[in-house]
Amino acid sequence: MLNRRQLGKSVAGLALGIGVGAAGVGRAAADPAGYDYTARETFDLFDTVFHSSGAVGQPTDTNEHGGLAWGQSYVLAGFLRMYQTYRDPYYLDRFIANVDLVLGNRDSERRVADYRGLSLPAWRATNPYTVGAVTLADELGVPLLEIRSALSYADDAVAIVRAGSLTGHFTLEVRNNRTARTAVFADLSTDPASPNYAVARIAAAYPTPTMVTAAALSGAPGALPAYGTFPLVSQPVVFTVHTGMITYPMASFARIVAQSPTLRSDPRYRSKADEYLQAAIAAARVHDDEWRQDETGRGYFVWPKGMPLAFDGTEQPTNQSLALGQTYVELAVVTGDPFWAGRARRLAAMFSADLRLLPNDSYSWPYWPTFSKVYNGFTKAEGLSEYTPSYGTPGNGATQIEDLSHGAIDVEFAVAAFRARLAFKGADMARFAHAYSRNMATYAASGGATTFLRVDGTGGLATSGQFLQAPRWMPAAAWDRAVFDHSRAVYDLNAVQPQSGSLLLCVAYLNWFAGRAE
Repeated sequence: MLNRRQLGKSVAGLALGIGVGAAGVGRAAADPAGYDYTARETFDLFDTVFHSSGAVGQPTDTNEHGGLAWGQSYVLAGFLRMYQTYRDPYYLDRFIANVDLVLGNRDSERRVADYRGLSLPAWRATNPYTVGAVTLADELGVPLLEIRSALSYADDAVAIVRAGSLTGHFTLEVRNNRTARTAVFADLSTDPASPNYAVARIAAAYPTPTMVTAAALSGAPGALPAYGTFPLVSQPVVFTVHTGMITYPMASFARIVAQSPTLRSDPRYRSKADEYLQAAIAAARVHDDEWRQDETGRGYFVWPKGMPLAFDGTEQPTNQSLALGQTYVELAVVTGDPFWAGRARRLAAMFSADLRLLPNDSYSWPYWPTFSKVYNGFTKAEGLSEYTPSYGTPGNGATQIEDLSHGAIDVEFAVAAFRARLAFKGADMARFAHAYSRNMATYAASGGATTFLRVDGTGGLATSGQFLQAPRWMPAAAWDRAVFDHSRAVYDLNAVQPQSGSLLLCVAYLNWFAGRAE
């Protein structure tokens, strides 16, 4: 355990970036022996350093680039795990201070809108997640075409318009400077009667390296767009998965207060619990138009056709649906409302249907639901998607197995649903734990603890962006202690530093299990 002198040295060293490697891997600057990742002092140090570092994921960030969803949400969950471990209201106070800032950055508070012009009580995102678009106009400013790119990092894309080789035609190049991908469409026309009509030619060429589509606007048929270079702009979307990640800790806080007579008797905690509960409900309801359920008992989310992102018109990945499912579970417990319980059960049914039992008594499952259009592939003729007109071939889509990091969201949901007595059985929990301990947990040739990429043990050795997320599988460790022992060994080997919000949650989870195991 770090002593006070070591803590002071570490704060000073880490604040200067001393000894910190890529992706949070490096030797501890002030303590060559490394940290005790099950120690409260280590979490408190990481909290201090992270929040003074300016790293992505601060509570003052917007979610425009996903900082709240993939950074601060983990910090908030970490504060709650630390409170559950040590029962010190200090962590609840830290939680409240940050949540109040996060709520202040909802779209409705910032007075910003999504792609439909709606300013909602949730958190929109843009680059690198959404479709980029630009309007091509003629020399008088009359809009002719909208050019869109569904490739990630669309803010780094440009549309270059220059003269074509045919009279009355133009050539379009859509280049993404970040990914170094380019699509060129020579000799286009804005005349729908022309065999070179831009909208039709671009659609016929899909898929292109920059995933380009086009839509006609106003303007005279055959008018030429102005020549030049025009930047694409990512369109704002409120993602189901982002709302789930951000609101899950808020709903958890409301449940923790509701279940504690001591906390309920404190006017401040009671008031904040009520406030955060209502905020979580309001944000969750933003996605009601994306919810689907069927006669098999499944529930899941879709991206409606026309939502400006890749794969609009299709079902969302399993982890993205279950992220908001985490919030549903907590809302079901704290409110007793069967609406939330019913949705959580349907999400669990969707997930359960895709669980495959392996011979070693572990579960494997795919990243995309097996019934989804992306998993199965789709064609342009089906007319499913505005921005991704086709994907793969029928029967041959994206069938990859879930990875460690996204799988942690799935397991967090499953354990929460089990503990709330909404879905799953103890045997299921053990099989989720075995997915980590018997499939992903491994050791490198040097003998150091590491992981495989995918939940069935395939995909080769994981990179640090994956294996450092190992402690997020801790909810399942109650059914197999090897989850704790191995993930702690991963951290001890890599002398992890406080470079991201998810690493704070991982340290909190190591504290949480160690405290429960004592």
